[in-house]
Amino acid sequence: MAKKKVTKKKEAEKQPEKKKEKKEWIGDAIERPGTFTAKAKKKGITSAQLQENVLSNPDKYDKKTVKQANLRKTLVGVNNKKKSKE
Repeated sequence: MAKKKVTKKKEAEKQPEKKKEKKEWIGDAIERPGTFTAKAKKKGITSAQLQENVLSNPDKYDKKTVKQANLRKTLVGVNNKKKSKE
């Protein structure tokens, strides 16, 4: 059996697709923009405080709110990572 030889050119062609896919998942993950922030404002706290409350006590909140808190945590981490590179 012959091994497939992968050239650098073929690898380079695949890389832009990966970056495009990475950016697209964010748009797909955000179904209703501003909903989590609106929930926080309704409670009179910041979205960061609501995130901490939800993640420290997930049984107290519905599944959608827990998912939103986890998404916020992920997006804040991605944003901080992006800022540190600049």
